[in-house]
Amino acid sequence: MVTTNVFGQGAQHLEPALEKLDAWIENEEFRGWDPHDALNGPLLRRIAGDNRLIGMALVQCLRRCPVNLRPLLGVHKGHNPKAMGLFLACYTQKFVSSREEAHRRKIVALSDWLIEHASRGYAGPCWGYNFDWPNRAFLAPAGTPTIVNTAFVALSFLGADHILNDSKDLPRANRSVHGGLSERALNIDGLSVARRACDFILRDLNVFRPSDSEICFSYTPLDHRFVHNANVLGAWLLAAVYARTGESQLAEHARAAARFTVSKQKSDGSWPYGIGERDQWVDNFHTGYVLVAIKRIGQFLQTDEFDTSTSKGYMFWKERMFLDNLVPKYYPNQMYPIDVHSVAQAILTYLEFSDVDPLALERAEQLSKWAIEHLQDPKGFFHYQIHRLYRVRIPYMRWGQAWMQLALTKLISNSYAADSLRKASASV
Repeated sequence: MVTTNVFGQGAQHLEPALEKLDAWIENEEFRGWDPHDALNGPLLRRIAGDNRLIGMALVQCLRRCPVNLRPLLGVHKGHNPKAMGLFLACYTQKFVSSREEAHRRKIVALSDWLIEHASRGYAGPCWGYNFDWPNRAFLAPAGTPTIVNTAFVALSFLGADHILNDSKDLPRANRSVHGGLSERALNIDGLSVARRACDFILRDLNVFRPSDSEICFSYTPLDHRFVHNANVLGAWLLAAVYARTGESQLAEHARAAARFTVSKQKSDGSWPYGIGERDQWVDNFHTGYVLVAIKRIGQFLQTDEFDTSTSKGYMFWKERMFLDNLVPKYYPNQMYPIDVHSVAQAILTYLEFSDVDPLALERAEQLSKWAIEHLQDPKGFFHYQIHRLYRVRIPYMRWGQAWMQLALTKLISNSYAADSLRKASASV
């Protein structure tokens, strides 16, 4: 049974939970299973062959199974590029807050891994998944780069740029703290990686152009499936790099992509997943992606063109996507499954809108405490889903642990910053 009781007040009550999660992730060496990794098992891969529909059925069966059959099926834990990008963003935040050298070492190591495991043969660095991904529209073999993964990873490189640059200047005698890393790892330029990733978006993806002022990017170079969260996440990267380089073409494409997605907003403030007939559903975490991305695009382009849209969308999300203003519903009219990814993205979405919503930070803290009470395992990781009659305790690394680590890390940092600001204001 799900209750809406929360405990304690303030970010300090979140720190032990985050420390347990950090320890669990690091003990696993950032490896884990994924909801969609079924075809990494040799038996299931042979059964599916090249048939997308059979592969999709097998993936969905394993994803929906409440018992983790992966060890029996030979599906091994692996490093997921998107998860590694989220870990990079997380340890960047940790280092900014603490200046601990251990966090810097992880930043450099994660950056090194991501450069080494970028997909090859494209206009710029890009990243996919470490498993074959059959979905409703196409089959993406392992390593096929996606705009979503590439955007998150490249934005993490951009955020870590100054730390990576500082690491280059360490005296050689001190570089032993990066023991075992390649020389390449000590010469990564985060801005350069992010800028070249923009070339992948601009040159390798398919583009839908309904007008001269609107565009929508495809999910991968292989498909023509046009999805709103993917479109604006790619545009967020373009806008963020534009803010650093001043290249007008990046701003123009970011603006056109945001305009396209804004134009598809429904009258109630929601966005469907995509433009196809089978992509008309609305869910919690994809709505959060869209809201955060469009808000960031407006900030980087220094325009208020999208403010009305994000305000309307945020009100829809805040009012329609939660039970009792706390527990994230999966769909507007369907609570279950309560999904760890919806929880994590909701925390991040509230944080993003805390500058315009005075209740947002409090909501984020309440939701985090609820998640710790209802979803965190005694071992430290977070469970995948709660259903009406059962729960799935499988510790998916990308889907759950990476997102919750990032959400809790950012929340604690923001909460302490807000507390410091309140104390400073009170003392004036």
